Amino acid sequence: MQIIELSKERKKELIREIKTYFFEVRDEEIGELAAELFLKFMMEKIGPMFYNQAINDTYLFMSDKIEDLFGMEK
Repeated sequence: MQIIELSKERKKELIREIKTYFFEVRDEEIGELAAELFLKFMMEKIGPMFYNQAINDTYLFMSDKIEDLFGMEK
């Protein structure tokens, strides 16, 4: 599976969020590189699970709507 490409701005924002999380929740100060590597890890290892769940949820939603549509036949 291909990794989602992030814009430069979005990547910087996420790195900033990761650094803030580590500082506020874990009382750890991490650098830009550590935050970027953590982001990459999350996108590679955990991102696909969220993606697959979204695909499944969309399939179930659309299946329900298609059934509703067939219910309108005369």
